[in-house]
Amino acid sequence: MEPELDLRGTRHCASFVARRTARAITNLYELALEPTGLRSTGFTILVAIAKTEPVAIGALARTLGLDSTTMTRNLRLLQERALISISARSSDRQRLVTLLPQGRNALKRCLPHWRKMQKQFLMKIGPDSWAALQRALEQLALIATELRDPKEKIES
Repeated sequence: MEPELDLRGTRHCASFVARRTARAITNLYELALEPTGLRSTGFTILVAIAKTEPVAIGALARTLGLDSTTMTRNLRLLQERALISISARSSDRQRLVTLLPQGRNALKRCLPHWRKMQKQFLMKIGPDSWAALQRALEQLALIATELRDPKEKIES
């Protein structure tokens, strides 16, 4: 006879709650960006590139918390749409990403939609609550990174 399955504690699983919340919020922003033809992942990547370009792929992946395979796949999709440019490897073996004019235009089209949703979201949650939650989420990301790789301390 098999022992009974012990699922105590799983109701409070941090991963489950975080993923469910992230999916719900992502779906909200996907809906807001739908008229632009760009998904929230692409929007987020384009914003990160625009803020730091030219940016090394590895640094971009770390900033966004993506593994190299996921980062490469997402960049390839943006490159195929002529939104970004990826350089050849430099002497220090880095490949740099920059926005192309079409990528800047895509961001310009997305920003009003994003701002409208962001405003609605912040009004609903409250700016003070959001600020506190954002700090807590950043702390959780640091803790998860440290638990995954204790050598990889990230500065906040």
